[in-house]
Amino acid sequence: MIFLGLLVALAAGAVGVAVVLDNPDAAQLTVFGDEVPGVTSQWHVFMAGAVVAIVFMAGMMVASLGFRRTMNMRRELRDLRDEHEESLQTLEMERRRLQQALAQARRGMDDQAPVPAQRVAPN
Repeated sequence: MIFLGLLVALAAGAVGVAVVLDNPDAAQLTVFGDEVPGVTSQWHVFMAGAVVAIVFMAGMMVASLGFRRTMNMRRELRDLRDEHEESLQTLEMERRRLQQALAQARRGMDDQAPVPAQRVAPN
């Protein structure tokens, strides 16, 4: 994939150089009805388009990274909520088990006859 990406980038660079070298004729570029200063030939127009394309791609990359980060954070938050819910369920089950054990222990103590305390005479 890296090789393919470099090959495509090299091809795009070659096309850009060919366009710049083969278009020295005069040109005019207007944006929103105003003429852009400094653009006097066709290759200037091409380079302006290339700059706009680069800025567009940079903006799309930033948006993509932000979207990916948001999705990762949502996924992590969902996982943490699930883990928290499982932890609460486990703790609730443990609490019930301990309550039952305590109730059984109390019943066992109630079943035993209380032994009266005996006094020990001082020596």
